[in-house]
Amino acid sequence: MAPRATRLRLRDFRNYERAEVALGENLTVVTGPNGAGKTNLLEGLYFALVGRSCRTSVEREVVRVGAPAARLEVDTEGEDHRSHRLEVGLAPGEPKRLTLDGSVLDRPPACVRPLVSVFMPDRLTLIKGPPTTRRAHLDQLAATLWPARGPVRFAYAQALAQRNAALARVRSGRSSTAALDPWDVELARLGIELMEARAEAAALVAPGFAVRAGELGLPERAELAYAPRSLSGEPAGLREELFERRPGDLERGFTGHGPHRDELVLRHGGRLLRSHASQGQQRVGLLALLFAERDLLLERESAPLMLLDDVTSELDSARRARLAEAVRAGGQVVVSATELEHVPGGIERDVTHVEVQDGTLRDRAPTGLASAA
Repeated sequence: MAPRATRLRLRDFRNYERAEVALGENLTVVTGPNGAGKTNLLEGLYFALVGRSCRTSVEREVVRVGAPAARLEVDTEGEDHRSHRLEVGLAPGEPKRLTLDGSVLDRPPACVRPLVSVFMPDRLTLIKGPPTTRRAHLDQLAATLWPARGPVRFAYAQALAQRNAALARVRSGRSSTAALDPWDVELARLGIELMEARAEAAALVAPGFAVRAGELGLPERAELAYAPRSLSGEPAGLREELFERRPGDLERGFTGHGPHRDELVLRHGGRLLRSHASQGQQRVGLLALLFAERDLLLERESAPLMLLDDVTSELDSARRARLAEAVRAGGQVVVSATELEHVPGGIERDVTHVEVQDGTLRDRAPTGLASAA
């Protein structure tokens, strides 16, 4: 059984002075007017589970204006079928404090909290932003599918930093080019491992991406492909490529070749989604990617908690119905909308409904949603 979130408490977070909400086992719908705090609530749930914001890297922004600190708590049911509590305390100018069941930790362990998948307008950078964003997303998917492979990306980043430092020493005359040899070997070894994990993850999610994109309304065929910079499939080949490019690296002062320059390519009708698609099509592409990954993880009984913010604003009734089919496939979902009628219909399961008004939450009786057709 995948872990799930059961209850969230916020104190002095964004526009919430104090708030508490019970989360449904399947679907929780958060409604309210624009500016009421729906997105803030979803962000708070993400922050409590992951230990950071999904909207900003400047974390002092999440502390309510005039408050000295923010506090978030989320109760979960872990893989061990036991209840756990994750807490995050954040005060500007002080170290962030994360605890699990009262014990301080650096990062919430995956076994006691659900994985989290987020759709927000800000996340369109995953589709139309720089390649580094898509590489990181693909690496996270690979680490989720195969946890033992997770450390490879961090080890590669460390080896890359060491090689760049060695390049700086050679350029300054403090070392010879022989200093690059051991880092070429290490970078090549780790690089091939990283490339293999990325290629396998992309190959697994690509068919589902094409299907979901079609169901959600992209009129032409959608494709997802991993595009590695290196053409080699073994460490010796990548090492040779690095050696051949040493002169250019020494001129630039950094390593210009390797998996840190790879791309995850998303296309629609043979054209790049990031540059040849409308914002509405990019939103559909992002949804298709997240649901394809959810489908893949469902097969492994590790479905993520999906946070869907303003997900239906550019979908017609037919596409909302298709989105409902995707939501119905399983897993825990929290979705926000200005009106309950805007939420994907056709869902037979009971729905936990929460209303937001100016940072105040109000539970509504569980209900079933009518058809969106």
